[in-house]
Amino acid sequence: MTKKKRKQILQLSGLHIFYIILCLLALVPILYALNLSFERGGGALSSGLSLFPKEFTLDNYKNILTQKPFLRWFYNSAVLSFFTMVIAIGFAMVSSYAFSRYRFKGRNGILKLLLLLNAFPQILSMFALFRLLKQMNMLDTKLGLVIIYAGSMCIFSIWNMKGYFDTIPIEIEEASKIDGASDFQLLWKVVMPLARPAIIVTSVMVLIFVWNEYLFSTTFLLNENSYTLAGGLYQLQSNDYTRSWGMFSAAAILVSVPVLIIFFCIQKYMVSGLTAGGVKG
Repeated sequence: MTKKKRKQILQLSGLHIFYIILCLLALVPILYALNLSFERGGGALSSGLSLFPKEFTLDNYKNILTQKPFLRWFYNSAVLSFFTMVIAIGFAMVSSYAFSRYRFKGRNGILKLLLLLNAFPQILSMFALFRLLKQMNMLDTKLGLVIIYAGSMCIFSIWNMKGYFDTIPIEIEEASKIDGASDFQLLWKVVMPLARPAIIVTSVMVLIFVWNEYLFSTTFLLNENSYTLAGGLYQLQSNDYTRSWGMFSAAAILVSVPVLIIFFCIQKYMVSGLTAGGVKG
């Protein structure tokens, strides 16, 4: 073995060890939350740092499902996430394809304006959106939040999918037009199947954003039965007298399970869907 080869193996080994240590450190908070969810009592500050429960119990999971409207929060988050994803991706697919394939006056200006609007923090629009929803009688309604979420995530979706459409060879579309495909057939039967990785990944990122969103959901949803999972979890810890870290940890674990399942299902699309959509503009 040459000296150069030996040095390369040592460098790669050191890099792998470094990343393994990082992964183990990242797992510590997750394992600690999992431990608290199965721990009887579940005192986060009174007990020492332990990754394994001393007294195993499922009471925290039972309590969060029976004593709190957790399933209602879960339903609210699922409804908001699904309809936001459908509306945002539906508009973004058509818009991103148009920005990618057609050259029209103001195209670059509109793209830059969308990017600029997306750069502003959400909290800057809080008061204006609150006034609008109040005037339209949409406070404490799912429809009002879906409109806000879909509008904000549509910008991200357009930019991400436009980059992927840019990587699809135009010759494929030209061949389809020669065969007599209409614009709708071209988009639906030719382009969309080729852009499936970007569409799936973008859809999941929109869904996860709404699933975890806290600021708007706690501001515009005023009823406990209207809360999303993020707002409901906050309510579990908002009162010092009823605070239960074990129940909170159990709820956090339950909230994370659907996201993990979705990531495992789409992981083969993740690299191509993100990198191809981010390298061409």
